[in-house]
Formats: sequence, structure tokens, C-alpha cells
Amino acid sequence: MKNIIIHLRIPFSLFLMPVFWFAISQSQNPNWGITAGLFVVLHLLIYPASNAYNSYFDKDEGPIGGLENPPPVNFALFYVAWVLDIVAFVVAYFLGGWILSVALIIYSSISKAYSNDKIRLKKYPIISWLIVGFFQGAFTYLTVIHAVDKVSLSEILQNKYLFPAILSSLNLLGFYPMTQIYQHEEDARRGDMTMSRLLGIKGTFIFTASIFLFVTIAFFFYFKGIQIYNFPAFLVYLLVMSPVLIYFNLWFLKVLKNEDQADFHHTMRLNMLGSICLNLFFILLLISNS
Repeated sequence: MKNIIIHLRIPFSLFLMPVFWFAISQSQNPNWGITAGLFVVLHLLIYPASNAYNSYFDKDEGPIGGLENPPPVNFALFYVAWVLDIVAFVVAYFLGGWILSVALIIYSSISKAYSNDKIRLKKYPIISWLIVGFFQGAFTYLTVIHAVDKVSLSEILQNKYLFPAILSSLNLLGFYPMTQIYQHEEDARRGDMTMSRLLGIKGTFIFTASIFLFVTIAFFFYFKGIQIYNFPAFLVYLLVMSPVLIYFNLWFLKVLKNEDQADFHHTMRLNMLGSICLNLFFILLLISNS
């Protein structure tokens, strides 16, 4: 049981939380009961179920996201993943109806295809990168907006919803290869050509920096005219995210001297710092808008 709980990697949900808070901060009139329920469904059921399922099929022996020394897995982990998913689908139905439940079923199915040995999207670097970016970003953003604001499917394709949804995906598309940078040997052993392996270690840093430069420019246009406690929202964004930029560049300088520095500990620190800063910014935006 202890090993199963460890493989749920519940603290790892923090890394996916910014998309949720971004959506809530842009909600026009969120239903706070549905908001709280959906937060639990996503971060304590759907994401941990995905972690458990992928851990079962990956059977990692080296560090993985959130776990430096993953314990052995057994078939019970497979069942737990499905039980958590089924509970999430049922709760989602009562929270927001069949559309929300179906959206989570789609998300869960794609997540399973990522590591399932019969499909294993993880083997295809560009396809898996795009799919992860879309479903963990735009798809999740629009799912949250639909649920908490009761936005219909016909309305959800408006620019005011699509633009921030695309920004969510771009953010993840930039960040995702960095989460793979320390796993090159493990992925090579299994024959998985991830996006980071395709780019190489130094290439991953350069690629991520390029995407985030583009995302920062896009955020400038999106937050133009928006204020947080009488300060321009974009300036607050730059200030809050500055520790991430500083850490990223200092780490890159280390890696340029020695690629062994592209390790688990540095990656997890960047993940943690980036998640905390983004969550903080979107929560500040939410409070200001409220």
C-alpha cells in the first residue's frame, strides 16, 4: 500500500496546477462549489491516477517526476489507477454533467496511451510533445472554464477562451522537454525517443528558452490593460517569474560546463520553482479580479 501511495505522486500535481488557476482567474463568474470539487477531482484523482498508470507500464528503475528512487510496482497499481479514474468520472458527472465527465474520460484515455505498451505515444517525440501540450494545457483550460462558468460547447470556441487556452499549451510545450532532460539514459534503454532526447541536452535548454520568449511576448499582449492591485499585470508576471529565469540561466551555465549537471535534482528544483511562481501569479490575478 505504501508503494502505491508513493507512485500516485500527489505532490506532483502542483506542477500541473497553474493551468487550473489560470482558468479560474479568467472565469467570469465561477461556481465556487464546482471549482472546489473540480480541483479535488483533477489534482487528487485524475492526475494521481495518470501517474500510477504510467508508473505501472514504465516500471522505472531511475528517477522519475517527483520520485528520485521509485519503488517496485505491481498489478495492484494498475487497478488503483482505474478505480481513481472511475471515481473521478462519476464525481465529475454530478459536478458538471456529462460533458465534464466525457472530457475527463478523453484526458485519461490520452494519458494512458502515453505509456501503455501497446500504444506508447512516448516513443514518438513530436507527436507525444504536441499531445501532452494540448491536453494538459488548452484542453484542461477549456474543460475547467466550461465546468465553472457553465460555458456551452458552441461558446467555448470564442477568442476570449481560445487565446488563454493556447497560451496554456504553449507554456507546457516549452516546459515539457525540460522535465525529460535527466531521463535520457533510462528512455534510451527502453527505446523511447522523447522530445528532450531528440533535441539533446543543450538543445533542450535553447528550445525551452525560445518557446518561453515567445510565450512571454504573447502574455504581454494578453495582459495588456489588465492590472493587479493597480500594477500592470504583465509587470507583476515578469517580477513573479524572475526567480525562474535566474535559476534557469544559472543552471544552463553549469550544464554548458558539464552536462552531468542536467540531473534529477536540478530539474525538480526548476519544476518546483516554476510551478510555485506561476501558481502565485495566477492566484494573485484571481484575487485581484475578484
